[in-house]
This record gives sequence, C-alpha cells and structure tokens, in this order.
Amino acid sequence: MSRDQAITLYQPMLHAIAYNIVRCKADAEDIVQETFLKWLSLGPKKVEDTRAYLIRAVRNNCLNHINTLRHKKEELLNQHTIAEIIGRFKETSFAHLDLDAELAKAMKILHAKLEPLERAVYLLKEVFDFDYEALQDTFDKKKDHCRQLFCRAKKKLSEETAKLNFDLPDKSTLLETFRKACDFGNAAELVQELKKDVSDAASKKS
Repeated sequence: MSRDQAITLYQPMLHAIAYNIVRCKADAEDIVQETFLKWLSLGPKKVEDTRAYLIRAVRNNCLNHINTLRHKKEELLNQHTIAEIIGRFKETSFAHLDLDAELAKAMKILHAKLEPLERAVYLLKEVFDFDYEALQDTFDKKKDHCRQLFCRAKKKLSEETAKLNFDLPDKSTLLETFRKACDFGNAAELVQELKKDVSDAASKKS
C-alpha cells in the first residue's frame, strides 16, 4: 500500500478518533494533519504497522493538545483578573474542550467577593450587555444606583484573589444557569435566578 493510499484509507478513522477526544473539529483536523506529516517524515521501513502507529500517534497528540490547553487556561486564570475571564465567556463556545473548571472558579470568586445585587448587575451588564435602563427595570433600582453597583463590583473583582478558598463546593445553581444562557443566548432564566438570589439575601437581612 502506498502512502497516499494509506492517508486516504485511514484519514476518516483518525479524524473520528481525534474528534472524540478533543471535541473540536478544527483541532482534530490539525492533529491528524500533523500526525501524517510526522509519519511522512519517517523512513518507509521505520514503521512496521502503519495503522497501529497512526492510531497511537493521534491519541498521544490529542492528549498532549488537551494538556497544553489546560495549562494555558491555568496560566490565564493566574495572569488575568476575574473581570477579564468573565468577559471572555460571552465569546466562548462551551462545546470546545471543558471550560467547567475555569467557569466554576470564576463563579466562586463572584460569590466570594460580591453581594447578590452587585453580582447580578455585573453579570448582566458585563456578559450580556444589559444597559442601565434595562437593569433599572429588572431590579427596580435607579440607573445611577445600578451604575454604582457595577463600578463597585469591578473594583472588588480587580483585587487580589489568591487567598480565596476554591475547594469549597458551589451549592448554587447559578453556574449551570449561566452556562445555558451563554450557550443559547437567552438570559431570561439567569435573570430569574439572579433576582431570586437578591430577594433571598434581602430576606435574610430583614
């Protein structure tokens, strides 16, 4: 079997293997292409079982790719403020790799640093582009008050986060509701969840 024939024969299978691991079509295609290029650079007699070699190489390259992305996410989380991280979510596809760890950590920072109303105003303004008039109607607060809440939230989120405990479980449903809102572009359910948090907090204080 020639090398061109081998590529034609094994390419669909290798794409399927890569996609099942990385869950991203573009990344899977790149990994398969890089695997073929590495294989073609080897002497024709250095690989006894071409099929087994290509499968093993694609799997290893996929795992290396995932580990590289995971390290990059950890570096980003350490280098950027929570405001920058949250801002990226509205442009991120949750189908690409597993962003749950980064999102969960960001949500825990929001819970630890912000009061419920600050958190609600910040998320809707920063991530879903609510203007102050919409925030006023949603929470029955004056626009100036909403503006102050947003500025206060941004200031709190820009402060050091290293001392926060991220091992504590997140018992709220906010993370899942937020993820759905990002995936489907509909913040209605998230708004209700945030309003409930604000109402519960007000009840506890009264």
